[in-house]
Amino acid sequence: MKRRHEFYLDADVSEQLAALATKPGASKTAIMSDALRAYLERRGANELDQRFRARLDRLSMQLGRIERDQQVMAEMLALFVRFQLTVTAPVPDADRAARALGQARYDSFLEQVSRRLVGGAGAIEDVLALRRPAESTP
Repeated sequence: MKRRHEFYLDADVSEQLAALATKPGASKTAIMSDALRAYLERRGANELDQRFRARLDRLSMQLGRIERDQQVMAEMLALFVRFQLTVTAPVPDADRAARALGQARYDSFLEQVSRRLVGGAGAIEDVLALRRPAESTP
């Protein structure tokens, strides 16, 4: 159901509306309805953008930190693997004591990792803590 509305337009806007309405299949009512509908929809979209902007900004910052942490961890792992493969000599199969020591070190490593994960500490914080004093000195 359409309702009648009365309003005033500036002369130049009225002339532009009349020029648009002269095209086949166009009417002033249809043009005004479409323009008003588009304006109202954009306004609603802006309100949604404003409501979610802070949350999206926070998520973007969190994703940035996750990406940075992942890059640091990948670099640390790559350096460790390179060091391990190039420096450490292989253990002979017959050397049970060396294999037992290796297993004990591995178990200790896993225990330390799990302790740090439960405690909230991480290697990223260690790396950044070491880096901060170096950056502050000229």
